[in-house]
Formats: sequence, structure tokens, C-alpha cells
Amino acid sequence: MITIQKFSVNKKITLLLFIGLAFWSCEDEKDTTPPVNKWWEDSKYSSYMDLGSDSLGGEIPPEIGSLTNLTEMALYNNQFTGSIPPEIGNLTNLIYLNVANNELSGAIPPEIGNLTNLSYLSLGGNQLTGSIPSEIWNMTNLNYLYLNYNELSGSIPPEIGNLTNLINSNLHNNQLTGSIPLEIGNLTNLTSLNLFNNQLTGSIPSEIGTFTSMTMLKLQDNQLNGDIPESICELNITWSDSNRFRLYNNQFCPPYPSCIVDYVGAQDTSGCD
Repeated sequence: MITIQKFSVNKKITLLLFIGLAFWSCEDEKDTTPPVNKWWEDSKYSSYMDLGSDSLGGEIPPEIGSLTNLTEMALYNNQFTGSIPPEIGNLTNLIYLNVANNELSGAIPPEIGNLTNLSYLSLGGNQLTGSIPSEIWNMTNLNYLYLNYNELSGSIPPEIGNLTNLINSNLHNNQLTGSIPLEIGNLTNLTSLNLFNNQLTGSIPSEIGTFTSMTMLKLQDNQLNGDIPESICELNITWSDSNRFRLYNNQFCPPYPSCIVDYVGAQDTSGCD
């Protein structure tokens, strides 16, 4: 009888061990993929999102378009990839949008033009391609426009003259072509205009003299040519300050306006008379 009891106990122990091992094996087979970081959900009811320099990556999800209470969105200095989702155009209350210095690619979605309350737009320091969507030129509340350090192509259209509230325009380090439109003279509030390191041609329009508040003008490293208008001397720039004024590596022809004659830098004058 004792032997039978011992056998029964041993059998029960063996069965329990088997069940335990089977359970442990199932636990091992569970999905160990880390959960998706839904960083945007914390701002669902907020008016402000500041996640700049927060080591975020992956794509900006279309769900971003549900954050319609936001007035400010800062996602700069991260590692975001992929394209800017068109759903960003749903955030019509935004006045500040900064996604600079990521790894975003593709075209700027035209839906960004829905953000007509924006005063600050920074998409610089990415890998954006294609032309600047025409909708941007209707964002008449813009004060600051940063599209620099991308791979944008096409021309600067006359419609840039619609942005009469613009204070600072940075379109440099792209692949923009064509001439500087005459309508740029409408931007009488400009203090800074940076168009350098593109493939711009043609001359500087005489309308540049309307920028009486301008303290920075950088047009170097293009293919601009012809005469520099005397009206450039109307600008409020310290010409000798190379951090404020640069025209070198173009094709401007002498004689140069007296205010800048010593500061135009190296020019290719082989096409001049």
C-alpha cells in the first residue's frame, strides 16, 4: 500500500512538472516586440506639443491629423523618416510648426496650405524634394519661412509677393532655378533674405530697394548676373559684415554700386560687356 501511494505521488509530481514546463514554454513563445511609442497621444487634448530633440524616430503617423487643438507643434532635431503626412493639413489652429533637422523625404504636401494661421513654418534640414507647393504662397500670416537645406527644385514664383507679413525667408541650400521675381518687392517687412547656394539666374530686381528694414542679404553661390541696382544701397545692412551680406560666386557685372563696391567678392565677369 505504501508503494502504491509513493507511485501515485511520484506520478502527480511528474504531471505537475510537465504542466509547468509546458506553461514556461508557452511563455517563451509570447511576442516580445516592444510596444509602439504613440508619442502623439499625450497631446490629444493639448494646445502645445514640444518634442524637439527627444530622440524620436520612425514616420510621423497620419494620426497626427487628429490633434486639432494644437496651436504649436515642435518636432525638430529628431530622426523622423518618410514623408510629411497630408493629414497635417487638418491642424488648422497651428500658428507654429517646426519639423526641422530630421530625415524627412518626399514632397511637401499641398495640404500644408490649409494652415493659414501659421506665422512660423520650419521644414529645413531634411531631404524634401520637388517644387515648393503653390499653396504655401497663400499663407499670408507667415512671418518666418524656413525651407533651407533640402533638395527642393523649381522656381520662386511671383506669388511669393503675397507673403507681405514675411520677416525672415530662408530658401538657401536647395536646387531652386529661375530668376528672383519682381514681386519680391512687396515684402516690405523683410529683415532677412537668404537665397544662397541655389541655381538662380537673372538679375537682382531694382525693387529690392523697398526692403528698408533689411539687415541680412545673402545671394552668394548662384548664377545671378547683370548689373546690381543702385537701389541696393537703400538697405539697412552693414556691408562689411560678411555674416550679413554676401554676393560672391555669381556673374554680376561692374561697375558696382558705391556702397558695396568693396564687398561684392569674386564674380565671373566673362559674360560682361
